[in-house]
Amino acid sequence: MELALHIADFTWSGGPAELGPALTKHVRDAEDIGVRRISVMDHFWQIRPVGPVDTEMLEAYSALGFIAAQTQHALLHTLVTGVTYREPALLAKAVTTLNVLSGGRVGLGIGAAWNDEESEGLGFAFPPTAERFERLEETIRICDQMWSESEDAFTGKHYQLGRTLNSPQSLSSPRPYLMIGGSGEKKTLRLVAQYADACNIFAGPDAAHKLDVLRGHCDDVGRDYDEIDKTTIFPISPSNTVDDIVTTANAMAALGFTSSYVFATGITEPARIIELFAEAMPRLD
Repeated sequence: MELALHIADFTWSGGPAELGPALTKHVRDAEDIGVRRISVMDHFWQIRPVGPVDTEMLEAYSALGFIAAQTQHALLHTLVTGVTYREPALLAKAVTTLNVLSGGRVGLGIGAAWNDEESEGLGFAFPPTAERFERLEETIRICDQMWSESEDAFTGKHYQLGRTLNSPQSLSSPRPYLMIGGSGEKKTLRLVAQYADACNIFAGPDAAHKLDVLRGHCDDVGRDYDEIDKTTIFPISPSNTVDDIVTTANAMAALGFTSSYVFATGITEPARIIELFAEAMPRLD
């Protein structure tokens, strides 16, 4: 089991003026203790399970570019981009750019989007669920095409591209790492089986069942279940101990998960998060 750092809460002591230096130190410290996966949320407002909606939130791809410049080893991606937030070709181009500039370390985490509140507030379209999943599949297909040698047109139900030119191409072969986040059994996990390098499933009591569903979808589409990177995610707060992290991560490892993305809520000193990671990592199965 590998611990990954998911940064979801930027409400740290020092306030916005110190966010740049604090984030720099945080990700460098994470790499120094051996963390090799770092992700950020793709939201414009803070989400209510993490904190008040009006607390600090950084735009994801600007933040990833900043983090890429401060790190040398970690895989970087969003967890996860809402498909309605960016046009597919722009998204593919942004990930490609960061992949090139980071030496091949940036991938794409994507999902069907769920936050109607921030979409309505900031004027982003938020179509019905069925359409968002249609757009998700088309976006994945567009990204795959742009990360290939093809420059052909793309004609879908929602997106039409005249020429899928993408230069320079990503350094990752055959494409950047692709994670599809979420655990919807009928659509999300089917898309994982069909397209993704990785899934991300919340570390809850139904996690084992979700993996069984994913295995079934893999059988249906002829995909090797073992090819898919099974990752999970869970929060920590000021009340959590190292034992809590170890217990949850090892329980997920026993189910077949290989990485646990851990995010902090309400911990205002990033150094405390690093301390917890450093103590927990040697105890993981």
